[in-house]
Amino acid sequence: MSKKVISIFSFGFLLIVIGAIGKIFKWEQASIILATGLMFETIAVLIFAWNKIKKNE
Repeated sequence: MSKKVISIFSFGFLLIVIGAIGKIFKWEQASIILATGLMFETIAVLIFAWNKIKKNE
């Protein structure tokens, strides 16, 4: 995996953890933080898959 994918994945994971902690403490922004984390995870997976597809061609 490239450093870019690992960085995006790590940041998404961090946001998900912060959002989960926020849900426990009933922060109003917790759902937005969780959704942003999931978006970053999805982007990381798409970049990873795209790089794998391009490598096999």
